[in-house]
Amino acid sequence: MRTISFSELEKANESIKTTDIKGKEYAEVNQRIKAFRMVYPDGLINTEMVSNENGVCIFKAMVGYYTDEDDGIGIKWLGYGHAYERENSSFINKTSYIENCETSAVGRALGMAGFGIDTSVASYEEVANAIENQMPTIEEANNYVFTFGKYKDELLVNVIDEDDNYIDWLLENSKDTRLLKCIELLTGQQVLTEIEKEERDKKISNRMDMWTEIQQLAMETSTPIEDILDNYKVENTKDLTEEQMQEIIKILKKKKEK
Repeated sequence: MRTISFSELEKANESIKTTDIKGKEYAEVNQRIKAFRMVYPDGLINTEMVSNENGVCIFKAMVGYYTDEDDGIGIKWLGYGHAYERENSSFINKTSYIENCETSAVGRALGMAGFGIDTSVASYEEVANAIENQMPTIEEANNYVFTFGKYKDELLVNVIDEDDNYIDWLLENSKDTRLLKCIELLTGQQVLTEIEKEERDKKISNRMDMWTEIQQLAMETSTPIEDILDNYKVENTKDLTEEQMQEIIKILKKKKEK
């Protein structure tokens, strides 16, 4: 496959439709791929996952074409690109951070090869995701207005003062990354990732299972629950540590065996 001329690249780029972000036009990755295929129908778009550990994904992408060489078919690489994404850092990354990372890497590789760079090497997807991941300023958080729900058109800062339960519900259920970051900034409450929520729920479930076992063993050994709490100098079960609950189960099992 022959090397293209600059005029051919310009013609391919003229076919690219761009999308506006804050007054600047950016090429979407699918448009860059389309332009690339116009010039290199059999061209190569290779991707490689460099790493994916602790919810952080890194992808490498390469674009090029086959060449005829004396000793066989070779490959001419035109551009390389890398991308980094963190799971749960944005709405799309809650479920598709790996796919999003791969797409961004392809967009950058095509940009390095000259496709869709009239305004920026960065693709529309890359810029949009970066904006979503930005931490709002305190001024932006204070001026955040709800566009949905029972507090539509009201300031977030006022709702925080009026309805703690609703804010807690949002922290647990909302998928609006921008809103969650504003709440975190104004209240100091930590927004848990999906992984952290799963770990918390698992811990709560384990405690419930242990307490159910304690109640069953206490009944079988005629041990008053009040005596157990008094022995550990706590008023209710939530004040018991997991280690204490494990110890209680062990003691009650021995008592049952006697």
